[in-house]
Amino acid sequence: MASLLKVDQEVKLKVDSFRERITSEAEDLVANFFPKKLLELDSFLKEPILNIHDLTQIHSDMNLPVPDPILLTNSHDGLDGPTYKKRRLDECEEAFQGTKVFVMPNGMLKSNQQLVDIIEKVKPEIRLLIEKCNTVKMWVQLLIPRIEDGNNFGVSIQEETVAELRTVESEAASYLDQISRYYITRAKLVSKIAKYPHVVSKGLWPRVEVVGQGGMPSWEELRGTVSPRGLAFSLPFVRRTIGAP
Repeated sequence: MASLLKVDQEVKLKVDSFRERITSEAEDLVANFFPKKLLELDSFLKEPILNIHDLTQIHSDMNLPVPDPILLTNSHDGLDGPTYKKRRLDECEEAFQGTKVFVMPNGMLKSNQQLVDIIEKVKPEIRLLIEKCNTVKMWVQLLIPRIEDGNNFGVSIQEETVAELRTVESEAASYLDQISRYYITRAKLVSKIAKYPHVVSKGLWPRVEVVGQGGMPSWEELRGTVSPRGLAFSLPFVRRTIGAP
């Protein structure tokens, strides 16, 4: 079957050149880049911003004014007397629809700057891991022999290696998704606090910022992304997957 395929010689030379380039780049990634990047992430993990014991230090004020509570009574219609029945809550349901917010009194609400600083450092590392992992995956795929050469134990290992590399890519992409969900969830919480200033306690927000309700990547989750269970684990895992020492 292979003899029936006629490939243009110029195209074949370009493909061979591409294969050699990918091989050289992937071998350099495994031998040099991944170990150095692992040390960089370990150094980043020791920075003060990722070693905070009192999480109240990273609280961020919402900068939203909370008006004084308004006491509502039924004295205007004479329903406060003991002989009158109280009105049902569902009859005045429209009175509790929240406040329409057209503009923030104190200007634009900013995100927690400390968390934003960590995110801006972590995001490039995540994207870089996905890119480099894709290069290594392509290299392994190029090493898989042609179908007509037959399948063997080595091919099974190579296919399993490709599957493991896809897993690393998927986990790295999930870290980016967590960051996106953080901003979305934070915006929803802020809008609810602005709309219902008397319902949501102002003291609730710092706990939401740190603990991370609704899938928000809080400070602890961001630290875990860089820690040995996150990106720092993925790098040596890739090296072990392809059999590097």
